[in-house]
Amino acid sequence: MRYITSIICAATLFLSACNNNSSTPEKEMTKTPVIKAEDVSYGTDSAKLTGFVAYDSASTVKRPVVLIIHEWWGLNDYVKSRAKQLAGLGYLAIAVDMYGDGKMGNDPAEAGKLATPFYQNPALAKSRFDAALAKIKTYAQADTTKIAAIGYCFGGAMVLNMARLGEQLNGVVSFHGNLVGVPADKNLLKAKILVCHGADDQFVKPEEVATFKKQMDSIGADYTFKQYAGATHAFSNPAATEWGQKFKIPIAYNAAADSTSWNDMKDFFGKIFK
Repeated sequence: MRYITSIICAATLFLSACNNNSSTPEKEMTKTPVIKAEDVSYGTDSAKLTGFVAYDSASTVKRPVVLIIHEWWGLNDYVKSRAKQLAGLGYLAIAVDMYGDGKMGNDPAEAGKLATPFYQNPALAKSRFDAALAKIKTYAQADTTKIAAIGYCFGGAMVLNMARLGEQLNGVVSFHGNLVGVPADKNLLKAKILVCHGADDQFVKPEEVATFKKQMDSIGADYTFKQYAGATHAFSNPAATEWGQKFKIPIAYNAAADSTSWNDMKDFFGKIFK
């Protein structure tokens, strides 16, 4: 009987030690998350910016930071919901306001006009990103040694550019974003990269995928490319099908790709935040 008891105790201690060594925030949380979400004002010389911050207020531990860059529509409820999801996983999240001054793209033409300057002038995008990064670093909960960025469509292209411009990030994740932008430079790119791409994306052609991979391989970048069968552009946004039908553009929601890519992101974070 004593022998059996000893085995049980040893097993309990072993499992406890494994749990204590976990580096994923969601496993470090011992209380039910209490998500606090708030608008935050910050700015640059050229615009008044209003980001959206979310975190678990039931936990006092420092946690990794995740910046989120929105689709070309602007900082809407969709990207705010992603910030809240990340907060529920134990991260300190901020949805970056790239356009500023409350600007939103309500149709493809307007959204395109808002997004184009950031494709044409990556330094402008970097200044908006840096302003949000500086703001989130002021939060007491921020572990400033562990920072990542994710982005959707336009935002996916932007986070890839941030990495290629040399931002000090552990990693970036692009969800159905454009892939070719700032030239790849091995002396600048330090972040690990995860690309979540829809196999049926008509906005990001196979030629662009091939060029991206060639550029990344040429500098020995640490990147992972995931492709989801049957998924189109904007596959992660539940509103994509409605918007696609409304504006007659080839975008649609894909629940399987949404779920799989989110889990791929979580696995990626588990690796880069060790």
